Amino acid sequence: MKRTLAVLALLGTSSAFRAQAEEPFGLPLRGEAAETFLRTAAVMHKKGLGRGITHSEQYTLSDGSQTHRAVWKTIDEFKPGLSSLEGGAVIMDFTDSYKNEIAAYELDKLLGLELVPPTVERTFGRTTGSLQMWVESAMTEADRKQRKIEPSDVQAWNGQMYKVRLLHQLTYDTDSRNINNVLVDPSFRVYAIDFSRSFLGYSDLPSEKELVRFPRAALEALKALDRPTLDARLARWLRGPQIQGILKRRDKVLAVAARRVQEQGEAAVLY
Repeated sequence: MKRTLAVLALLGTSSAFRAQAEEPFGLPLRGEAAETFLRTAAVMHKKGLGRGITHSEQYTLSDGSQTHRAVWKTIDEFKPGLSSLEGGAVIMDFTDSYKNEIAAYELDKLLGLELVPPTVERTFGRTTGSLQMWVESAMTEADRKQRKIEPSDVQAWNGQMYKVRLLHQLTYDTDSRNINNVLVDPSFRVYAIDFSRSFLGYSDLPSEKELVRFPRAALEALKALDRPTLDARLARWLRGPQIQGILKRRDKVLAVAARRVQEQGEAAVLY
């Protein structure tokens, strides 16, 4: 009887999540349309999110013809030298900044991963921060696992998660194991958020074992990255050592991918 009730509860939860697909979900705007809206729309309402350590707020914005929500973040901390993180980890040149959110979005665009919601820099009054498009009707990956909701297309799901791991390794996201920073909408599209503690200057990857399979298009885009390109797109928000760290980790990612292909064959590694 208990097993039957558990199954019924699971089915009910999954059905409720799928039912959200009948309402607007995901990103209401993408690309240049989203960026223009975020840069120019007026703030109609503000609400504290009440979670996390960056004290983010949810803004409701309108340009007169459409209304959408966004996440506003202003934290901008940099501590040179050694710093201790929660859990005892020690890192060099700790950073927790809204600037990293914008850099993550710009890097995502360069690689064509389509994981990071549109994010721009904006100033309200005398305060500058990042403004990121809100993902509607989404749950966190932590919620999905807790509620045991399984994706309908496992292969497509895995492909997205491999991309998330690639982005986390490339950006050296020190908060990458927090699966509350991965969002899932009712179509099981995945979004990667909260990169404020990313872009350390380290040459090595945080954990190359996370890199199992690789999207071909992203690898080609990685090969094309160079310092002038990254400077043009990221230097407004990242320091020189941070940009150099991306390129050094890029080289490590490509080396891991080449080694995996040599050991297992292209079909098992690339998609």
